[in-house]
Amino acid sequence: MDTKLLELLVCPVTKGPLDFDRETQELLSRSARLAYPVRKGIPILLENEARTLSDEEIEKLAPLRPPL
Repeated sequence: MDTKLLELLVCPVTKGPLDFDRETQELLSRSARLAYPVRKGIPILLENEARTLSDEEIEKLAPLRPPL
């Protein structure tokens, strides 16, 4: 994921920042607790396409960025 693109993208639900998980190819929104898929390099920022993040996944994100 291009870092400049990542800086421009926000969660469509909360308008908060997104983190990119290279392993799962997902954009993660801590504030909405959602993971948006990235398919063939294209972010799918639709709430009905996102999956809910577990408490464990949210805790793993904590070191990446201070809480909102």
